[in-house]
Amino acid sequence: MTIIYLTRHGETEWNTENRLQGWKDSPLTAKGRQHAKQLGQRLQDTAFQAVYSSPSKRTFQTAQLICEGRTMPIQTDVRLKEIHLGEWEGKTHDCLKQSDAEAYTAFWETPHLYISKTGENFDVLQNRLVEFLKEIQVKHPEEMILIVTHGIAIKVLLSHFKRTGIEELWKSSFIHGTSLTIVESTEQGDIILMEGDMDHVKQDVSF
Repeated sequence: MTIIYLTRHGETEWNTENRLQGWKDSPLTAKGRQHAKQLGQRLQDTAFQAVYSSPSKRTFQTAQLICEGRTMPIQTDVRLKEIHLGEWEGKTHDCLKQSDAEAYTAFWETPHLYISKTGENFDVLQNRLVEFLKEIQVKHPEEMILIVTHGIAIKVLLSHFKRTGIEELWKSSFIHGTSLTIVESTEQGDIILMEGDMDHVKQDVSF
């Protein structure tokens, strides 16, 4: 049994501007950095055997803030990157509602039918995340690990843990920045112990 502590990066500048990021990046805001530090304080007595992060700057910096005072290295894996959004990256939601309305509606309302023109479909994202997960189960049996990744990536992982289809992707809890999800993960099945929890942030959880 591998115990997975799963979190999303802290709030970024593009989050505040309502822009999609995907494989592109923007810096953490002061609130994003503070929330990451608060999560680190919450987890200070948790003895992780390994820490993994998406290589995106916003996730790696979040991992560094959470792990301040720890000596173990933060390992990066490209499979933990957010869904690749292609030409959508850097554009605002309002812009996409106008310029690519059909695909944008499919993305949010029928994700199992969404077909990206220049990025990834959800099944591609799911395949690389599940491949990573299976490797972790083998590499870290009976260990606790921290994974710092992205909002949609966590949604897809939750879909895998719950054995629900991509069509139900958006029905699970909203994944705020630095929210905590804890999963007991085995080859036989997964048990979600906590989902999208923000107890370390007592107020201001708009992101």
